[in-house]
Amino acid sequence: MTLALARDPETDGLVPDRVPPILRRRRRSLALDLAIVVAIALGVGFSTAYLAVDRTPAFGTLRLGVWEARPRQGTREADPYSTATHARSGRVPLAGGEGLMFLAATDSAGDLLSPRCDYEISGQTAPARLWTLVALDGEMRLVAGAAPRSGLNSRHLLRRPGGDFTITAAPRARPGNWLPTSDTADGLVLALRLYDTPLTTGTGVANVPMPEIRRGLCR
Repeated sequence: MTLALARDPETDGLVPDRVPPILRRRRRSLALDLAIVVAIALGVGFSTAYLAVDRTPAFGTLRLGVWEARPRQGTREADPYSTATHARSGRVPLAGGEGLMFLAATDSAGDLLSPRCDYEISGQTAPARLWTLVALDGEMRLVAGAAPRSGLNSRHLLRRPGGDFTITAAPRARPGNWLPTSDTADGLVLALRLYDTPLTTGTGVANVPMPEIRRGLCR
């Protein structure tokens, strides 16, 4: 004979345990979720925009050895990032009919240039009516040194019979061709400006000579 009970004496009458408040799921309002999404989107957008303007993407970059230039800067074909970079920094690029500026941030071995090192810049440059060479810091500002001049130009340069030259970039004066730098600057970038050069038209780029950069003594 089976005894049938209408109630379960082991479970009936028991009250289920309450979930602790810390484990309860809280419903966030749609407005709060939307505000979080908008805040994240704005943060990512402003960050990427700042990086794009602060570090100009290499659109249309012309590379010759360790030297890089952007021939379209200063023309109507300039990309919007380059235009925004120059507008923020206040720098005025060379116009297409004026010339071209090459920048070097590494030596020929691929190492970043250091203001605490001397460098030997040797060889030849691309054809130009005139060129100048100056040292800049990491913010693309002319370094402030104790020398009475800030750079070199092709009209006052000692050359070998074949047209080659050697320039020593150093904080202190050197014999021969000396490019003043500063060992207290925040970074080092070499800027080579070619005026009235055929490179602005994009012709004869394949075999253009450019000087090499070799590291010397570091302090």
